[in-house]
Amino acid sequence: MTETRSDLILNALPPAIQEPIRTLEYHLRTGLADNRSSISVVGSALTADYRPGVSDINTVLVLQRVDTAALNAIAALAKPMRKQHLSPPLLMTTFYIKRSADVFGVEFLDFQLTHQTVLGDDPFESLQFSKADVRLQCERELKATLIRLRQGYIAATTHKKLVRDLLIATAKGLAPILRAMLWLKDVQRPRTMVTTFHTAAREFDVSLETVVTAEQWRYQKTKHTDAELDDAFESVYAATDRLAATVDALEVG
Repeated sequence: MTETRSDLILNALPPAIQEPIRTLEYHLRTGLADNRSSISVVGSALTADYRPGVSDINTVLVLQRVDTAALNAIAALAKPMRKQHLSPPLLMTTFYIKRSADVFGVEFLDFQLTHQTVLGDDPFESLQFSKADVRLQCERELKATLIRLRQGYIAATTHKKLVRDLLIATAKGLAPILRAMLWLKDVQRPRTMVTTFHTAAREFDVSLETVVTAEQWRYQKTKHTDAELDDAFESVYAATDRLAATVDALEVG
């Protein structure tokens, strides 16, 4: 039986996030003691998409047990985590991860692609996924996105700025789904947002330029007219609808 790695490994992380992760690990060690199994950094903090002081740093914390004491310990860290742009860790157990690959394939594939385990054993490297399960989740997520777009647009009728926020959130949410769809077709998956959109646009013959634009709005303060937001909404909605139809018809082994 392999001994669990217990030392903190930071040298594989980008320099900009090493100190925040060191601080997080210190507080977790103090608050959780022997309940920790592993800590992994996941997502954009490990890619060229990361913007120091702007982007959040996302982590997965694998615990021996998820109980009220653990939740309280994490909740107590809210203020220092916010100062370091650290999102609250996603809390999981090893059993939960192994038993959830069939329902969270999109998310776990993304973690597997872009993660760095800094403490303990890597919880993602050995995971395997069924293409049928992943295809079904992609279809479900895209069709749910269409519902959120419709409902969100209706709710924003008197406050069109909310349409902008809705499109930003949609663009961000589409990226892991598109990477999973590329995985279904055995196409190499990019780790950055824009490259993901461009690769998926070519592979699935869909226009995603407005999705790319909406994703960049997160970092801009540009004001948009109602007409511009309506045009952007129609484009993003049409792209999502086409992607849903594409994955619905996709045959996987």
